[in-house]
Amino acid sequence: MKPTILLYDSGMGGLTIYDAIRQSLPDAHYLYCFDNAYFPYSEKSEPTLIERAKLIVQKITQIYPLDMVVVACNTASTVVLPALREEFPFHIVGTVPAIKPAAMISETKTIGLLATKGTVSRTYVDDLITQYASECVVEKIGTTDLVEIVEYKQQTGKVDMQRLQKVIAQWQEHPTLDTVILGCTHFPLVKQELQQLLPNVKFFIDPGNGIAKRVITLLENKIYQENDMEKINQAFCTAEIDNLEVREKVMQHWGFKTLKVLDLEWR
Repeated sequence: MKPTILLYDSGMGGLTIYDAIRQSLPDAHYLYCFDNAYFPYSEKSEPTLIERAKLIVQKITQIYPLDMVVVACNTASTVVLPALREEFPFHIVGTVPAIKPAAMISETKTIGLLATKGTVSRTYVDDLITQYASECVVEKIGTTDLVEIVEYKQQTGKVDMQRLQKVIAQWQEHPTLDTVILGCTHFPLVKQELQQLLPNVKFFIDPGNGIAKRVITLLENKIYQENDMEKINQAFCTAEIDNLEVREKVMQHWGFKTLKVLDLEWR
C-alpha cells in the first residue's frame, strides 16, 4: 500500500519539501495544492490562514483518503497546525525555520533568518530563538519580494539578480554572519543565487531533510487508508490562471500528471 501525502503552500515553494520527502519515499502517492487564490500567505491574517488550511484539507479529503498532510509553508505552519490537528485524524506535519540546527552549526554564532514578513513577526519564531539560539545573534530579513522572485523563476527559469540583491543587501558586508536559515520553502530554489551574492556565508540551512525524516518516522508501521482509486500524483491550484499550461508543465516536471483547479467555497 502507498501512503497518500498532501502538501500545500500558497505557491510552488513547498515543492522543495516535496522533493526532499520524495527522495526518501519515492513510491508514495503525492498530492500538491498551491493556494494561488491567496498568494502570498505572508500578507494574510492568522484567521484567514487557518480557514484556508481547513478548506483545502477538507476539500481534498473528499476526493482522496489522506494518510498525512504536510503544511509546506513556514508562515502557515506557525499558525495553522493546532487547528488542523484538532480537526483531522491523520498526521499533520509543519515546516518551521531551522533555528536549532543553524545554532548548532554556526561557528561565529551569528545567524541570519531569511523568511517572509509573516514568519519573522511570529512569537512562535521568537520562542524558537529563545529556546535554541539564545547564545547567538540572530539577524532577520522579512521579505515578500523573494517569494515572488522564486515563483517567477519556477515559471520562466530566470532570476532577477538585481531585485534579489536588494533583498539581502544588508548582509553582503556583514563581518560575522556565517549561517543563513532559508526560512521559507520557496527560498532553497534560489540557494545558488544567494550563495553568489553572499560569499561570506558558509552555511545555508533549509528544513527539507529534517521534514523528510519526520514524515518517515510518523509513517512507520502505519496502516494506510484503503481505496480503489488509481494513485496518480496530482496537483491542484485554487484559482483559474492565465498561464495554466505553463504551470502544469512545471508541475509535470516535478512528477505530477496534471494540474486541476480545486473548487473551494470560501466562507
